[in-house]
Amino acid sequence: MLLGNVDGVAQIASFQHRSTTLLTHIAPMKKLIAAVAASLLTLSASAQTVPAPQIAAKSWLLLDATSGQVIAAQDPNTRIEPASLTKIMTAYVTFQAIRDKKLALNTMVNVSARAWKVDSSSSKMFIDPATPVSVDDLLHGLMVQSGNDAAVALAEAVAGDEGTFVVLMNREAQRMGLKNTRFGNPHGLPSPDNFSTTNDLARLASNVIRDFPEFYKIDSVKQFTYNKITQQNRNRLLWLDPTVDGMKTGHTESSGYSMIASARRPNGASGQRRLISVVSGASSDGVRTQESQKLLNWGFQNFDTVKLYSKGQPIATPEVWKGAQSNVKIGFTNDILVTVPKGVAGKLKPVLQRNDPLMAPLARNGRVGTLRMMVDNKPLLVLPVVALEEIQEASIFGRAWDSVRLMIK
Repeated sequence: MLLGNVDGVAQIASFQHRSTTLLTHIAPMKKLIAAVAASLLTLSASAQTVPAPQIAAKSWLLLDATSGQVIAAQDPNTRIEPASLTKIMTAYVTFQAIRDKKLALNTMVNVSARAWKVDSSSSKMFIDPATPVSVDDLLHGLMVQSGNDAAVALAEAVAGDEGTFVVLMNREAQRMGLKNTRFGNPHGLPSPDNFSTTNDLARLASNVIRDFPEFYKIDSVKQFTYNKITQQNRNRLLWLDPTVDGMKTGHTESSGYSMIASARRPNGASGQRRLISVVSGASSDGVRTQESQKLLNWGFQNFDTVKLYSKGQPIATPEVWKGAQSNVKIGFTNDILVTVPKGVAGKLKPVLQRNDPLMAPLARNGRVGTLRMMVDNKPLLVLPVVALEEIQEASIFGRAWDSVRLMIK
């Protein structure tokens, strides 16, 4: 099935298998802005031969965060109740405030009655209006203990009140391109204004890890003690899989059990590779843990992530007509990585199609052709190729001479 203009960025070729989409692409928007779409990726179903796993959840997705590709997904754009996965955005907005020096980890926050009184039957870190609490403790209470009281206290610390903080959350969701996400509160308790998709949540999780790796480490803390009460992280994979280093669980009666898990494992000579799984609507804590582990293992065991080209690496130096230089370096503005089934990487063959004749002036990052990565004579990737340098026009005599050469060519 061909999906056009996915997220307003790329055209993705994929196919359906038991209502499951394999190997689509969600490139990080931050890396594409000002790149003239130079790293947009199109994937063909021709090389996809690995059947997707059966996952006991209503909606799920597996993202290769290293390449930006969704390896497999079921109903990734179906609206879901994010529950406590909402707290990932709460953390992101708080991290931004710390980065922008509006807060510090050691900033002491006065606990409001509103934060203290948040749904007493829900998860809490048990903060007390009589005792100021540090932002650092609140972040641990938010991500390790899943405290709804911590979420409200952080919202008030960052924005003054909960409503204004929710505006910041939704503004950030819009900036990230999370088109099917809206937040109604900072904690994820049931609200008609709180919804998302596994697709959007995977992107949000990836953005946290990419933008704030120093704060993401909080997610790997197995237990946290506050107010003399020790609570364990509800992400059971932290105990079961040493490669898992986050991220968050969620549960309400209406949404079922949800979980975002992330793991890093060796990727051959290419270093480390990170996968992010999102599972929503599982029937129990045990099932969400089991199915998340199944997704991560399946992705690591059956796929490789390969770096094809480096940012700024010339792949050719074709001739330029009527230019101050006779040749131009062409390539890509971002590293080009692709996730493929094991055994496919060695079969990749590049076929370059240039927009000849290349005529000056040429703008830096201007598109000059297309590179097709072929497998068994079938296209797997279609990559826009750009000029890596600006080429100005030649003098009037140089342009005239090239005009003559073009006529007799």
